[in-house]
Amino acid sequence: MSGPASFGVSLGHRDLAEADQWIASLDPRPQTACTHLVREPFPHVAITLTTTHRVTSPPHLARAAGLATADPRGRAVIFAGVDRLTGTLTVAEVLACSAIDGVEILGGGAASPDTEVDTHDFVRPQWRDGRLILTVTPAAGGRVVPFESRHPTPCCPAH
Repeated sequence: MSGPASFGVSLGHRDLAEADQWIASLDPRPQTACTHLVREPFPHVAITLTTTHRVTSPPHLARAAGLATADPRGRAVIFAGVDRLTGTLTVAEVLACSAIDGVEILGGGAASPDTEVDTHDFVRPQWRDGRLILTVTPAAGGRVVPFESRHPTPCCPAH
């Protein structure tokens, strides 16, 4: 492959953390990588990539790779500026240094430009209506944190 191309791949990753880990292992690193929850042929995480290195899905997961490619709502793992989203930044800084188009407080609308975002060095915005949106929740000290955390609290004891 001469230049970067975008395509879907499905390898049967059972959860987001497993898919994120696989994405982090890629060499060369893709320009973009997004995860997509698919239900065919079983519930799992498929991935879309923009890269110069082609990855092929097993034949029984090819349809899931196609579903990922057609899904405009991916969860962005690698995107322009993701490496600069560390520590605490204002919303204005997040928007200026990355491909993120908006920061929204869960259930509360857009965050103001001077609101501090404690990234916890883990930012996973979602594509929504063609825009990359980071959803955040209120935190101590008037700051906000990304809604998705690296180590989420299980919703019930069975997890």
